[in-house]
Amino acid sequence: MRPLTFAALITLAFAAPGGAVDLWELPPLRYSETTPGDPVSKLAAEIRDGRRIEGMAPLERLRFALDLLGIPEESQVLVFSKTSKQNPLIHPGNPRCLFFNENAYVGYVPGGDIEVAAYDPLLGPVFHLIGGGGEGEPLRVTRDTSDCLSCHGTARTESVPGVLVRSVFPDENGLPILPLGTFLIDHTSPLAERWGGYYVTGRSSLPHLGNRTFVETDERALPDRAIELTTLAGRIDVSKYPRPTSDIVALMVLEHQCRVHNLLTAASMNYRRARFLHQALDPSTDPDLGSAGKIADDAAGKIVAALLFENEAELGEDGIEGDPAFQEAFARRFPKSRDGRSLADFQLNTRIFKHRCSYMVHSAAFDALPGRVKSAVITRLRTVLETPSAPGNFPHLADSERRRIAAILADTLPAWNQPQ
Repeated sequence: MRPLTFAALITLAFAAPGGAVDLWELPPLRYSETTPGDPVSKLAAEIRDGRRIEGMAPLERLRFALDLLGIPEESQVLVFSKTSKQNPLIHPGNPRCLFFNENAYVGYVPGGDIEVAAYDPLLGPVFHLIGGGGEGEPLRVTRDTSDCLSCHGTARTESVPGVLVRSVFPDENGLPILPLGTFLIDHTSPLAERWGGYYVTGRSSLPHLGNRTFVETDERALPDRAIELTTLAGRIDVSKYPRPTSDIVALMVLEHQCRVHNLLTAASMNYRRARFLHQALDPSTDPDLGSAGKIADDAAGKIVAALLFENEAELGEDGIEGDPAFQEAFARRFPKSRDGRSLADFQLNTRIFKHRCSYMVHSAAFDALPGRVKSAVITRLRTVLETPSAPGNFPHLADSERRRIAAILADTLPAWNQPQ
């Protein structure tokens, strides 16, 4: 009998007696067993140690969570399809609001708990429910390692704990009409497939699925025009929400970010698992010269493609227009180069951003990448940006834009100037 190859041993090591075990529950990751260090987990520890928080109205509790995570309320978007843990509360008259920054996500539906996915350097997104906190009722924080992952830990999230944006064909009650299909959305998705089940405020020169419901006899007919709203007053009780908007630009940023976040988490988890197995099976050799290094290099290719907005969807002849309040709040979060440029500068005519390299290089997820993975990403990015535009080498990036991006990274990203 021929001896097993290292690759075969890696495959066998992922199997567990009695059935498959999720990658993130295996050593060295141990997702459910490991104590997270995200801000909500720290709050939960303080509550267990005796801190009591109460006397907050629902919006006060929501703003408390946003402040804890440094999330601007201007990032609010509203989803009315029943595609969440708290489906019984959600319908077109009582949508769920979502908020985000580059490190965390918050969801809330009036009458329900607050849902949080907060980034931990080792575990990726950690899921929590925040409840209570009313008059005479202490705030409760519960970590979820099961229910949330039934949707947030599948192939749709790169098979690791992650985040996603889906577009569906909702009926008048918000129920997805599944025979009409669904879409998994990121920055490459055509606008005609986006925002089914969402409210959208702002202008789009291309049609989309937002702000409308469907019936099964529609046979997945895509709209020929966008329903444009500037406020949701009159459609919902806006007093239940921090803002009366569901901003189109915030939606587009969120969709891009979710894709990048999942790729960063998958790269970290897959690399750490492969390195652990290599060292367990063959401690005499360097895992970075074998399977772990290959995983890092393969992941870097996918990450760089997403960071550089490869295959970004067209925005139409006149682009999009959203609420300046979100754009201003968003841009304030990211560093500027010496000449005042930022990866958070919007363009919104032919593309989302002026400089097509993602602001997610400034996220905690990027910063926490294992050294070998981060080095592979930086090396790949540098190679692309220092090579002239050509077929097969991100032809959507003109040489002048490559130089601008490289200059911004040199001024704002410490890892860019470190030896790789």
